[in-house]
Amino acid sequence: MTRFVSLLSLFAVVSLAGCAASHPEDRSYSAEESQQLALEALNRQGLSFEQYNAQKARLLQPQLHAAAARSEFGDANANAEMATAGHQG
Repeated sequence: MTRFVSLLSLFAVVSLAGCAASHPEDRSYSAEESQQLALEALNRQGLSFEQYNAQKARLLQPQLHAAAARSEFGDANANAEMATAGHQG
């Protein structure tokens, strides 16, 4: 009887410890992970080549605009730094 109780309590402790563990699924996805999941889902849809390329372009479009905006701001910031460096002299 004590063996049964000890096994039952061991099982209860192990199952509760498993429920208390943090799982990576509980966190929110980053933008890159969300985009990767969307692309993987698109691959599984079985669309025609034209439909697939249209959907893929739509998914990748925000990324291209964000990269262009970062590039523009980076260039503008670099030019502003060069202009202010000349005036500090």
